[in-house]
Amino acid sequence: MAHIENGRQSFDTMSIRTISSSRMDDESSLGSDSEINGFTSDRQTDKYGFIGGAQQTDGSAQDLPPQVLRQREVKWLDMLSHWDKWMIKRFNKVRLRCQKGIPPALRGRAWLYLSGGKVKKEQNHGKFQELDSQPGDPKWVDVIEKDLHRQFPFHEMFVSRGGHGQQDLFRVLKAYTLYRPEEGYCQAQAPIAAVLLMHMPAEDAFWGLLQICEKYLPGYYSPGLEAIQLDGEILFALLRRVSPLAYRHLEKHKIDPILYMTEWFMCAFSRTLPWASVLRVWDMFLCDGVKIIFRVGLVLLKCMLGTREKLKAYQGQYETMELLRAIEPRYMQEGFLVREILEVPVTARDVERENYTQLKRWKKNRGELNFKSPPRLHGARIILLAEPPRRQDLQQNPTIVLDVPEPTPQLKKGKEEKKSMKKRRSIKKSLPKLNIPNPYSLPSDPPPPPASYPPAPPPVIIETPETVPETVPETVPETVPQTVPETVQESVPETLPETVPETVPETVPQTVPETVPETLPETVPETVPETVPETILETVLETVPQTVPETETDPLQYQEEPPTYVPPAKETPLQRSTQSLSSTDQDTYL
Repeated sequence: MAHIENGRQSFDTMSIRTISSSRMDDESSLGSDSEINGFTSDRQTDKYGFIGGAQQTDGSAQDLPPQVLRQREVKWLDMLSHWDKWMIKRFNKVRLRCQKGIPPALRGRAWLYLSGGKVKKEQNHGKFQELDSQPGDPKWVDVIEKDLHRQFPFHEMFVSRGGHGQQDLFRVLKAYTLYRPEEGYCQAQAPIAAVLLMHMPAEDAFWGLLQICEKYLPGYYSPGLEAIQLDGEILFALLRRVSPLAYRHLEKHKIDPILYMTEWFMCAFSRTLPWASVLRVWDMFLCDGVKIIFRVGLVLLKCMLGTREKLKAYQGQYETMELLRAIEPRYMQEGFLVREILEVPVTARDVERENYTQLKRWKKNRGELNFKSPPRLHGARIILLAEPPRRQDLQQNPTIVLDVPEPTPQLKKGKEEKKSMKKRRSIKKSLPKLNIPNPYSLPSDPPPPPASYPPAPPPVIIETPETVPETVPETVPETVPQTVPETVQESVPETLPETVPETVPETVPQTVPETVPETLPETVPETVPETVPETILETVLETVPQTVPETETDPLQYQEEPPTYVPPAKETPLQRSTQSLSSTDQDTYL
């Protein structure tokens, strides 16, 4: 069934191919003929680039709404900009978003970051160009050229011989043989590299292939294929836990795991599943490691051989192998497969435990391994922690670079002026507010505590006129209200005291009793007696300011502490003599 070529098992046998892949190989002459250039004219290309074949989608699958897709793209862009923080502190969120599916526009970039290829590329800058310029080993070059047209012949990128897809695939595979000459080239590496090339340039695909071969699937492509045989035993042991019926059926008919799982694992299901399912499996595989590959294999075996009705229909070895080569499409659909994968109770610890057990059994029955592969790393987080990257290694390099002119000196001055304005505003905001006393305090209000820094009253200089002015002055304050509150009326004595308090309010109260006229009289009454003491008149005139101070505060805006209460002066003989008079007589008398 299989033969050894160049120290390894060949994959040209029917034992490791599905029916669909064998048909693709039989019809692969379409991809190698020159007339293939007109093949796409009468075929419809799906959204993944396939023009035919078993992996072409019919368009019946429902795509995500554009709004949801845009939101996911924004989230992934934020993660890629702060990749190390997300991987170390919030890896569970990264895993959840990989399980939901990476947006198609960012899938190539995300795969490169998940696999660690981005860090490897930055740490080995120019290495791929150096390998690409070398001619390569003729032994491996001939084998690679023969396999180019077999890789996805129905995809528009690899459909024509000598096209850009096949050229890049040859460059990537040849560079790997030069980078790892002890391993050389294996036919199962070509599908892996082709899937990467569908989403990223040749240099990125090379570093992604290197990470998969060394970190995710170490030893899979080495001479002798011992690692894939060991993983086949691990899969068979895990199947005993997940589906005992399928395990007993395969054991009864002595069907070795290497007969049905080799292509599954070595090609990471890229030639088995529908393409939408392949992309979802790869999203989770590059995030969580090889345990996803084990889960997919267990789901397919359980669905195809997990019920007694199906086992009755396939009683022989040949029938069982044909069943596993032609898996029912409903079990490979994207939604069903992803849901079943997440429900399989297999962890990385379970894989390592079985690996230790099977390796111990291998050494007991077959001896030591001929090729000791490096340890397998389970997932992107373990790969990142094993080789901590530098901050500059994770920076995203723009694909389009624009020459932006340097800012002129005028613009720089404008920026400096803006900074100085911000500093001035911050200084203004930090200034303390002054406590201004309330000029309209009532006698019943409690006396305020003494102020630490009372503001000094503005100086008022008024010349005392010899005679009473006959008209109202022209400069009347705008804020002088027309009414005086009734509460103030009760507290004001009926006659003017001989001594006026020092703290005279700067503004007149807002309410006036009903008996006070709304307008000021134009002329002074002629009945003003001449016996009014001149000292009282002079005192009143000195306390009334002619102009309003510039810094006048609104009492409603600043409710501060009232001034200290000054008791009214004692009644004078003049006041006692006028208490018995009526209001009109008092006006006449005054």
